[in-house]
Amino acid sequence: MPERHGGTTLPQLAVGVGMRSGATASAIVSAVRDVLGDAVIGCLATVDRRAAEPGLVAAAAELGVPVVVFEAQDLAAVPVPHPSARAAEAIGTPSVAEAAALLAAASDRLIVAKRVIGGITLAAAVIRH
Repeated sequence: MPERHGGTTLPQLAVGVGMRSGATASAIVSAVRDVLGDAVIGCLATVDRRAAEPGLVAAAAELGVPVVVFEAQDLAAVPVPHPSARAAEAIGTPSVAEAAALLAAASDRLIVAKRVIGGITLAAAVIRH
């Protein structure tokens, strides 16, 4: 549910997260806040092989949001503005952060394109309700 501030409803964001195994919760939360400030986060979204990463699970808990996961083949089917040949070779999709944000938001438009902060790749889209 979108949060209300001063009579204004703030949109919730689906935040796509790409990371290496072993990323810490503090690095993920710091990256999210560096990129999105105090925006209302609705979920963290990523590729299924990262779903149980302790840092991601702890970051989601700290932010009070669920982790939404997608299979690499589903992410690979999403057109994104900044595909990565390295990611495609390593995990079978040219995008994790951008594609996961778009799928989790049920949107075709990013409000934050891929950004890399401290080794954490993020992108965000407004969740359609």
